[in-house]
Amino acid sequence: MAQRAFLSVVIGSIIAGLTGIIIKNISVPASSIAFVRTALPTAILAIWMMNRRITFFRGNYKRMLLASVLNAIRMYLFLTAFIYTSITQAVIMLFTWPIFVNILSSFWLKEKISVKQLITLLMAFSGIVIIYGNQSFNLDNRDFIGMSAGILSALFYSISYIIYKTEIDNFHRNEIIFYQNLVGGFVFLPFFFFINPWPQLNDFPLLITYGILMGIVIFNFFFYGLKYLKASQASMIAYVEIISAVATGIIFMGDELSPQILVGGLCILVSIYLIRRT
Repeated sequence: MAQRAFLSVVIGSIIAGLTGIIIKNISVPASSIAFVRTALPTAILAIWMMNRRITFFRGNYKRMLLASVLNAIRMYLFLTAFIYTSITQAVIMLFTWPIFVNILSSFWLKEKISVKQLITLLMAFSGIVIIYGNQSFNLDNRDFIGMSAGILSALFYSISYIIYKTEIDNFHRNEIIFYQNLVGGFVFLPFFFFINPWPQLNDFPLLITYGILMGIVIFNFFFYGLKYLKASQASMIAYVEIISAVATGIIFMGDELSPQILVGGLCILVSIYLIRRT
């Protein structure tokens, strides 16, 4: 079961890294993408729950709604990070979330974090810094706002991640995804209808694909893995997403395969191998 859980997180992370191709070909603002990303999974999974006759707002639903609020805030901060600072700085800040998960899980979930695991985590994060280290890194006012938003987004995501871990045995993973997106679907509604430009006809297939793929499919893999793995382990395996995203850029977008990418990618892959061995 642990091997299937490990592979599930790896597959989800690989698919997540591929979604950049879809985003690059959508012409609407990021806030409108966020609406479809949250509202579409909410609607689809609400229908699924009704067909399964699953009671809405059952069990510890207040905790799940709290996680949903945190996820909506996280997504807003996520977008802010990319708007106000460079992709390099945004990615590095956003992928501090496994560090927060490791810290929080040791206190909240009483998971024991070994020295080997900490070293592995630092190796994976160092790989990200190396991959993006050849790009500009500025600290003017806009960058400070963007980087702060990125750190806060990572923190809110890690808190919601821990909440999902505490409730993963009480809800079907589709229910968790429903709660995850519920608040965001309402929060981002005005952005979709009142902010220009309105989506073009060719945007809708991409928006729908992105909403289903990122909103339902990927997190089904993630939450399956989270159920059978420690939160700290699952979060570190998710660094595979960086490898997938970089590979996607090289293969499909003509990005350059630099020595930094090779060294950084090797650090991440070695760290994933070490996690698998623990």
